[in-house]
Amino acid sequence: MAKGYLIGVDIGTYESKGVLTTLDGETVSIQVRPHDLSIPRQGWAEHDAETVWWGDFCSIVQGLLAESGIEPTEVLGVGCSAIGPCMLPVDAAGNPLRPAVLYGIDTRATAEIAYLEELLGAERIYATCGATLSAQSVGPKILWERNNEPQIYQAAHKFVTSTTFLVARLTGRYYIDHYTAASFHPLYDLQAGQWSPELCQPIVEIQRLPEIAWTTDIAGTVTKAAAQETGLAEGTPVIVGTVDAAAEAVSVGVVSPGQMMVMYGSTIFMIEVLDQPKSDPRLWSARYLFPGTHCMMAGMATSGALTRWFRDNFAPDLIAAQEQTGANAYAQLTKEAATVSPGSDGIIMLPYFSGERTPINDPLAKGTVIGLSLAHTRGHLYRAVLEGVGYGINHHFDVLQEIGATPDTVVAVGGGTKSDLWLQIVSDICQITQKVPAVTIGASYGNAFLAGLGVGAFSTYHDINTWLRDIKEVVPNPENTETYEKLHRLYRELYRQTKGIMHEL
Repeated sequence: MAKGYLIGVDIGTYESKGVLTTLDGETVSIQVRPHDLSIPRQGWAEHDAETVWWGDFCSIVQGLLAESGIEPTEVLGVGCSAIGPCMLPVDAAGNPLRPAVLYGIDTRATAEIAYLEELLGAERIYATCGATLSAQSVGPKILWERNNEPQIYQAAHKFVTSTTFLVARLTGRYYIDHYTAASFHPLYDLQAGQWSPELCQPIVEIQRLPEIAWTTDIAGTVTKAAAQETGLAEGTPVIVGTVDAAAEAVSVGVVSPGQMMVMYGSTIFMIEVLDQPKSDPRLWSARYLFPGTHCMMAGMATSGALTRWFRDNFAPDLIAAQEQTGANAYAQLTKEAATVSPGSDGIIMLPYFSGERTPINDPLAKGTVIGLSLAHTRGHLYRAVLEGVGYGINHHFDVLQEIGATPDTVVAVGGGTKSDLWLQIVSDICQITQKVPAVTIGASYGNAFLAGLGVGAFSTYHDINTWLRDIKEVVPNPENTETYEKLHRLYRELYRQTKGIMHEL
């Protein structure tokens, strides 16, 4: 194996992570930087791109180089990913003109979604983009900017997402990969693989959008200014990069048709790789990261964000104990939930605390708890949270089965996989076996591999399999099948019965 190192960095919702690896996938250094999510008003979710995205990137790379002690010139390539899709207007110098509007957890553009569906036609949008408009769509958010902050809209040189912003800071060039561009609906023509002049026209000029390329294409090299801020060597190749979820899928070997990743992060995100394009209005479709590959995606609006909300509001005692003794608050909540029978003794929770993305695509959906009695405890409620997310995941498997796209293999990743109870609940509800790598570094690890692929260190994306380590399996417990099948049916009916009330609220 040739000598040299690779760097991958990922900017997440609540923390950023970077990794320095050898060419055989051994980790030399890992750096993590926590940060905050800003919720300036209900339905909004923002990041300060300058301090969170670029600030974390610079700090992480500096930390990787310092801890490893390697020379910057030994880094063969850099790969970036970040949360997405996001909407950020920048000026001609690449400076943010406002805080970044985040992905589907930001639901501010509901009026713009309705307007564009009326103007362009929902059927035409779906036929062009392979997806319907939702809170995940970037086009309505750009239109929101145009309608609500016209001075900023007019001043914007480019409208970019998070990864594009990082790559532009590093190289001075604005690129977006096909996978991420597909979430800029209705702007991206899925079949043509380019921006649609007709559908862009009422929203933004094409020249104000990034250039589209493949994930592992070389976007450019590190500029002198970026080298001074990051510690990287000037001239280091930087790939186009992608969204965090796709990079995480690569990190655990989800690269072949029939393979699916379920990412337990702040939200649930699912990617299934396909050899042929397939679409359904309840899900999202895109080209995958490599020429000739396609995928279907799904995303719930809350999962880890919901468990965090529960901990912060219902377990202040456990947070205080964690600060004093180090005993993890989530672990204690899980212990309480583990004493509760499957089905939470009759509680069902709809996890729509920030609206919902797929498969209902309803930004006005609300979190709902039904079945409470005076006999229920905090443990019951926390188990209901975990099960509610599980029912939401299973709703997606219902859709995939309907359209003939049930995956052959499911790989689970993300912070939520630290909870054996949560994994078992999801396997029991969905009746699926989940493969869980013993050690998952995450999207940054996938980025390092993708950077190596981009600079020619590997011959094919299947080489990621040489990087994978021990994998365990979580097998469904048939004793819980009857209970969860009944409750999953009631879960789906509960939304149908309360949708009108949610919208009126």
